[in-house]
Amino acid sequence: MANLSASACLPIDVDDALLAGRVWRRDGTHEGPSVVAVRGGHAFDITRTVPTISDLFDRNDAIEIVRGAPGEALGPIEALVAASLPDAPEAAIQLLAPCDVQAIKACGVTFAVSLIERVIEEQAGGDPAKAREVRETITGAIGADLSKIEPGSEAAMRLKEELQRRGAWSQYLEVGIGPDAEVFSKSQPMSSVGFGADIGLLPASVWNNPEPEIVLAVNGRGEIVGATLGNDVNLRDIEGRSALLLGKCKDNNASCSIGPFVRLFDGRFTFDSVRNASVSLRVEGADDDFVLDAVSHMREISRDPVDLVAQTWGKHHQYPDGFMLFLGTMFSPILDRDAPGAGFTHHLGDIVTISAPQLGALVNTVRLSTETTPWTFGVRALYANLVARGLMHAH
Repeated sequence: MANLSASACLPIDVDDALLAGRVWRRDGTHEGPSVVAVRGGHAFDITRTVPTISDLFDRNDAIEIVRGAPGEALGPIEALVAASLPDAPEAAIQLLAPCDVQAIKACGVTFAVSLIERVIEEQAGGDPAKAREVRETITGAIGADLSKIEPGSEAAMRLKEELQRRGAWSQYLEVGIGPDAEVFSKSQPMSSVGFGADIGLLPASVWNNPEPEIVLAVNGRGEIVGATLGNDVNLRDIEGRSALLLGKCKDNNASCSIGPFVRLFDGRFTFDSVRNASVSLRVEGADDDFVLDAVSHMREISRDPVDLVAQTWGKHHQYPDGFMLFLGTMFSPILDRDAPGAGFTHHLGDIVTISAPQLGALVNTVRLSTETTPWTFGVRALYANLVARGLMHAH
């Protein structure tokens, strides 16, 4: 992390990227959040045009707004990113998660590798010491490359019948290769943390890991308008005890990180850019010399992202304020860290960097949820703040 520059946290083609995000400003009469657009390497506050980023994504002219709406210059974007890096002194302007009143949804078990690891968690009952033995047993029983199986297909149903016959079927296999995707509520509107912030683990968890993912920004009409990066922090031991504990695992203080910016789709960055993206993960220990580097490729996802959006939004369920959708991860790190056979788990102080060339990098520090900054600024506080600053009229 010491060698990570602010420029390395921005898209490689930042000068041509349509980037929108949010910052916290404490440099005027009223402290609070603002919507920003990035133009020519500089950030501009465009909150007077779009008071929330949800409003921006719902506008038919969102691209034109990002490119040219009147805005207050906030300085070079590299300086803003540098001021938001972990351990940087508190600055007058700092990055926030690039979403506000949208629902935060997530898809699980969308990659074959993570599917196997979820089955292992379940069979091991959340005990990391049993994971290696269970992994050998499960992979031997399945005996198939699940990445080649189309969820819901006839081949998938034949495999299901065979696994049931062997007694190897699992609820995770159901959502991994069955017709219905796992879509759950990851976090609450306004609760996501952004670039440079602390991310939180429950104190009770002793087996956990980052989940680096691409996150889609979807507006209130169900239209996919852009993409960003996210960390769907995972507590393997607690979920492994029971899938009914998913809410306890996933929705905690600072357990959801998104950022640094949403990149809107245009001629240079399209939905196929997401389908072909590679996502890198780096974990650097603060109290040991541990380093984990890995990369995953979106082309290996088992369900097309468009299908995942359709399973989330439609006649069966609408999101009038839009939603952010985590697409799932193939990362369930098994590299031993503390002892042979113990696998990977976080240490407090770990620096987690999730990156993709066209989206930049999301950097966070691992803490306990009980020790991160309490979440006190919700939807009501947002609208009250915007009214007080003259950026929205009370009705």
